[in-house]
Amino acid sequence: MSRYRLESTPKQESILLRHCSDARYVWNLCVEQENEHRPGRGRMPRFAERCRQLTEARAENPWLAEGSQTVQQQAVRDHQQAMANFFAGNCDRPGWRKAGHDEGFRIVAVKPGDVRRLNRHHAAVKIPKAGWVRFRWSRPVPHGVRSFRVTRDRSGRWHVAFAVIPAPVPGPGTGEVVGVDRGVAVSAALSTGELLHCPSLSPREARRLRSAERRSAKARRGSSRRRVAKATVARLKAREADRRKDWAEKTSTGLAQRFDVIRVEDLEIKNMMRSARGTKDAPGTNVAAKAGLNRGIGQAGWGLLVRRLEDKAPGRVEKVPPAYTSQRCSACGHVDRKSLESQAVFRCTACGYACNADVNAARNIAAGHAVKARGGDRVAGPANREPQLVLLKV
Repeated sequence: MSRYRLESTPKQESILLRHCSDARYVWNLCVEQENEHRPGRGRMPRFAERCRQLTEARAENPWLAEGSQTVQQQAVRDHQQAMANFFAGNCDRPGWRKAGHDEGFRIVAVKPGDVRRLNRHHAAVKIPKAGWVRFRWSRPVPHGVRSFRVTRDRSGRWHVAFAVIPAPVPGPGTGEVVGVDRGVAVSAALSTGELLHCPSLSPREARRLRSAERRSAKARRGSSRRRVAKATVARLKAREADRRKDWAEKTSTGLAQRFDVIRVEDLEIKNMMRSARGTKDAPGTNVAAKAGLNRGIGQAGWGLLVRRLEDKAPGRVEKVPPAYTSQRCSACGHVDRKSLESQAVFRCTACGYACNADVNAARNIAAGHAVKARGGDRVAGPANREPQLVLLKV
């Protein structure tokens, strides 16, 4: 997805908000229909049948007919795709969409003339009922665009994302293998010895965020004070997310260009980030510490980095079982948890080899002792050569 910043006028913004409201309303109707279905009531309506039901609803409700039929039909299509992904085991069951959280809609059947460049820094895209909406020309729009999605984040920024399949990043062809160990203090440690840190908010911005969150919690619901505080929180979190995405894009591109094989740990991040709060009858322990760890994992962009690596280097990303990668000596192979003296220092109790703990784990990952491959597990051989230290500019 190639995303660009929209610069809509106030009148156009009201139309875009109406499209978002219609898409959310139709989506929630599909969710309600799925929730109310019971065995024995017949087959669930498919896309064509739901489109006929939508046409009948538009005829009976003039306020719904005032909206764009394309936007509303694509909300049905999106829900159908989400259900297919759920039954395939790729995501959770589609749930309710809430105003202010899931603002967006999709436009399909885009013609070549629906996107045009205006000048050096701006272009325009044609949106139903809104006309030509300007967006920033930060890079060329890919050719062959057939659909795009318009979204609004919690900080109030509008974006348009054109759906295209980018070409993979070619590897160097040298057979180089790299291991990537993901952590909290060090976002990504490479087997070459590099330590990469995902940028976050500055200390001043973090203090502003905490202050705004406290003001929002203390303010009365629906008050202007609460609305201003929530807007400040949304802007700061959006800034943090932008920095994390930029880091992941640059880091993944650099790794895909420099190495032919990229090995990472096969981590169940969703399970790792589960809350330790427990239940009323069985309350959890160390809840605050676990919550801080979960925040650190999210801020380090573990899942985003691997996802972008798989997009840019398809077939060249291998996942290694994470067991004992931090306790195993990359020099002699001895496994002892006492070798991990601290979060940053590894000193083998057998051979005395010492190095950064994250780099040692990354070198074990690069060795790929049991790489999970399609169709079963296979044993991967050692890297072709000892990785050399190369500085990665991000």
